[in-house]
Amino acid sequence: MIKCIDIYNLIEHLCLTFFKGAYLIGEKLRLSLFEPISKLMGLSVIAVFIVGYLAIIFEHAIKINKAATALITGVICWTLVVMQSADTSLVLTGLAHHLSATSEIIFFLLGAMTIVELIDAHDGFQFIAEKIKTNNKTQLIWVISITAFFLSAILDNLTTAIVMLSILNKLIVDKKTKWLLLGMVIIASNAGGAWSPIGDVTTTMLWIGGQITPLNIVKETFFASWVCMLVPTIIINYQIKGKIQIKEVAEQDLNFNANSFERNLVFFIGIACLLFVPVFKTITHLPPYMGMLFSLGVMWVSVELIHAKKSAIEKGQLSVNHALRKIDTPSILFFFGILMSIASLSFVGFLPQLATYLDKFAGNNNNIVALGIGLISSVFDNVPLVAALQGMYSLQVYPTDHYFWELLAYSAGTGGSCLIIGSAAGVVVMGMEQIDFFWYLKKVSWIALVGFLSGAAVFIIENEFLLN
Repeated sequence: MIKCIDIYNLIEHLCLTFFKGAYLIGEKLRLSLFEPISKLMGLSVIAVFIVGYLAIIFEHAIKINKAATALITGVICWTLVVMQSADTSLVLTGLAHHLSATSEIIFFLLGAMTIVELIDAHDGFQFIAEKIKTNNKTQLIWVISITAFFLSAILDNLTTAIVMLSILNKLIVDKKTKWLLLGMVIIASNAGGAWSPIGDVTTTMLWIGGQITPLNIVKETFFASWVCMLVPTIIINYQIKGKIQIKEVAEQDLNFNANSFERNLVFFIGIACLLFVPVFKTITHLPPYMGMLFSLGVMWVSVELIHAKKSAIEKGQLSVNHALRKIDTPSILFFFGILMSIASLSFVGFLPQLATYLDKFAGNNNNIVALGIGLISSVFDNVPLVAALQGMYSLQVYPTDHYFWELLAYSAGTGGSCLIIGSAAGVVVMGMEQIDFFWYLKKVSWIALVGFLSGAAVFIIENEFLLN
């Protein structure tokens, strides 16, 4: 006679066997489908990125702000990644990693824009605009270009673009002329950042990774970077016809709540704070955004002390609170959205694969690989592309200060100028000045490409022929 307990044990055993078998079948099915899903994930993320990218390009036609498009694109890309992934925790870890890297740039940008806005509120850039103001078109163009070139080597191309944009807003009347000059500023800033170990994030990456040394990168790439700036400046000088109309500042446009002493003091403190950022990084080895936030804190305290005896009404737009309200928040959100969108492509392995395919296509030709990365970086972020090459080639293959790393530093730093969305300097100028993508593509991209190829030719000739 079968006891009830035996029946219960039998049912329990059968249920456990069934569920264990179902689990094993499901696990095998999941593993068999995982690879196709991964491929589908990559394709879907790329498709969404392309649609979002096109929406940003056609911003004026569809009349949707590019910041909104960039944010939606970034979120949808990561949503597709997590929904199609077999390991949610892995995706969340990757998202946190990329969010950390992107936030570093955002906080850096926030600090830089606030400091620049404070200087501008005190009419500090009017002081510079008055100093470089001239009726000689050629002289004005060369002063702007050379200033951006050397300033970006000391600061970085992003901060330089913000500073030069503020100066040109004080100086130039005609919008199209100002846009051409801003195109020149983007090219010059990226060229200036390429030859300095602290001027561009990719050059800094190569320095930290041990692929280059500071003195050698300056020696090897300065002349090529100079030509990359020189040729476009000559072209733009001929592109701008007639005289450049200069703004005449009316008295009502000046802020008389700040006297000349306060105006000059805030200007020099602000510039000193910006210049301190690379020094802070070199001394402490902390990321640049930490130095920028420290500088913002110092600037904040300085402004509060300078205007301590004034009432809240007298302080007005001279306060940091007002500067924080006035900074271009949509540009920051656009920057965040586009960087997170590109980060999703890096996470699904598209950008490393792109670098690998380029390497296979080029074979052993270092020039094609490095220059190809430069041109590709005008569409995709140069940071993950350079990081992929750092992982592909060890220092045993290409030792420190090898020709390949020097050319890669030049290419990754300057190639992004070919599209306005291809570099941090271009993205921030596009956001703050509302420059149309197609206008830049038609008027400036070919000039930037000529400059990029001219500098590359100089670098290759100098290294492969003159130095051998």
